[in-house]
Amino acid sequence: MDKREVIGSWLSGPRAAAEDAGVDFGYRGEQLGLPEEGPGSIARPGRRLGALAVDWGLCLLIAYGLITHGYDRSTGNWALLVFFVLGALTVGTVGFTPGKRLFGLRVVALDTGRVQPLRALLRTALLCLAVPALIWDRDGRGLHDRLARTVEVRI
Repeated sequence: MDKREVIGSWLSGPRAAAEDAGVDFGYRGEQLGLPEEGPGSIARPGRRLGALAVDWGLCLLIAYGLITHGYDRSTGNWALLVFFVLGALTVGTVGFTPGKRLFGLRVVALDTGRVQPLRALLRTALLCLAVPALIWDRDGRGLHDRLARTVEVRI
């Protein structure tokens, strides 16, 4: 066997090489007991990033128009604070932010289904740090979701 087949090419990566060798990873969310597709399945990264962009734009608009009355150095910091408050309040009460609702997503707790306010606070604080959200597991959940024991699913 050629070593390139074992390692995988730089385009397909090590996961493709492992799948070619017979390793079964399953689908995203299988370990969590979620369906593969449709309502209740793990949200895909494109939808999640789109919802994040809408929420951030909304928070930036609020900071720009209502708090700093124009753009200056502090507008981004105020937008982050508005983002934190928006995320903590909306995810902790209804389970989604305006951007998530627009993209058909919802945050649910793994054990109870409903996100408690303290979990939403933890999840949003870690999301504001950005680094935990950039570290994903096999199911596509960010570290902020893993630590808060939540998952973002399709509605």
